[in-house]
Amino acid sequence: MDPKQIVHSDPEILGGTPVFIGTRVPVHALIDFLEGGDTIEDFLENYPGVSREQVVAFLEEATQAIAAAIA
Repeated sequence: MDPKQIVHSDPEILGGTPVFIGTRVPVHALIDFLEGGDTIEDFLENYPGVSREQVVAFLEEATQAIAAAIA
């Protein structure tokens, strides 16, 4: 999935907080769910506007960014 189809930041949407494309769901909501021990399924149930494909692509991109930063 093209990274531009996953997350974006717009000053007109939640003051520029990164959100999943097509929603007003902040990316940090996913991180909060996962940190709290919830599953991706729990997150998707609470935020049906976000697709599983977006969540998986975001996590893959985040993993690659962290790996590149420490390499």
